[in-house]
Amino acid sequence: MFRLYVFISYLAVPVVALILFWKGLGNRAYWRRFPERFGFGRPRLDRPSIWVHAVSVGEVVAASALVEALLRDYPGMPLVMTTATPTGAARVSELFGDRVLHSYAPYDSPGSVRRFFRRMQPRLVIVMETELWPNMFAECGAQRVPLVLANARISPRSVGRYRRFSSLFRAALAHGIVVAAQSEQDAERFRLIGANPANVVVAGNLKADVALPDALVAAGRAFRDEHAPSRPVWIAASTHEGEEKAALDAHAIVTARIPDALLLLVPRHPDRFGAVAEQVADRHAAFGRRTLGQGARDAEPVYLVDTLGELPMFYAAADVAFVGGSLVEVGGHNLLEPAALSLPVLAGPHNFNAEDIASILAESGGLEIVPDAQRLGAAVTALLLDTALRAERGARARRVFEQSSGALEKLRELLAPLLA
Repeated sequence: MFRLYVFISYLAVPVVALILFWKGLGNRAYWRRFPERFGFGRPRLDRPSIWVHAVSVGEVVAASALVEALLRDYPGMPLVMTTATPTGAARVSELFGDRVLHSYAPYDSPGSVRRFFRRMQPRLVIVMETELWPNMFAECGAQRVPLVLANARISPRSVGRYRRFSSLFRAALAHGIVVAAQSEQDAERFRLIGANPANVVVAGNLKADVALPDALVAAGRAFRDEHAPSRPVWIAASTHEGEEKAALDAHAIVTARIPDALLLLVPRHPDRFGAVAEQVADRHAAFGRRTLGQGARDAEPVYLVDTLGELPMFYAAADVAFVGGSLVEVGGHNLLEPAALSLPVLAGPHNFNAEDIASILAESGGLEIVPDAQRLGAAVTALLLDTALRAERGARARRVFEQSSGALEKLRELLAPLLA
């Protein structure tokens, strides 16, 4: 199976190049630094490095506390960070500047991976969450480079797919890989697909160790004071196709009871910003749009946040948070981010990307599951009208966030002997 994978990975190189070219028609960033996608384009480092791979924006944010700790703990080692998307690259630049060396991740063919290893000389590889790349893993094994899957998770629906290719992933996971799983359920799923039980540990969720800068919280509250000082505000964050319509339908229910309520609508992917703006325009003749420098004036019921990297700031400007990717079968996004700000959290039923956190939040009363737009509108309305209920739910969510921290220290203890 592994030999077949290697053969297919070589055959697919032209297909991958065409896909990147096609994506570049809509986002020219995909055409920049193109050679890096195949292990070229970066000069050889003069000493071994630590390599952290985070596929896109969410994984970069989840890795941020770990990266800061690595920069403090190992100041003499270059830190290389790879992403697969331009939005992830932009987030790396915003968070770390020139303190880390960013490169696009090499495509998982033997040649691309070997070229990347020759240039970056990784002494340790840390892969965030659920990125299982057989050629990368095999190269780590061949060069005896320790590999850690950090904040590792596997959704229940993915287990069957991985087990159908068990021989491939069993080979990929057989190189002494350390799995630092988010939960015991995730750990068991990694064991099921072939990870060595002795190397699988439960470290917790790194997202609970990501500190929100005071300046960012202050900026959110300043936005609220300037643009909506006396208005109830809720946010629909990291939304996917279908969820913007649900949020707008829900907001119609909210404004029927609370006419001056404001919805902050934050789509997940920048290539959909234009389409979402058209959806909002079909409903509301006047609405605010972040990229146009517009405010959230009283006559505008919706404010479209069509920028990257500002979601935490807008959480700080809101009273209630709905976290997207959960009304559609994406698996949900970071529920701990609004919980950290003591916001009552709402989400749809599809939260398999972090089912343990969703379950704990729901049991605590900090999270309410809403299956559709009608229930979402009713839940937002109830929370915006009841200050005491909102404060209680927010406090419960905050307690879960505080109790979930500690994964960073466990991971640092795990990494120390590998870098000794």
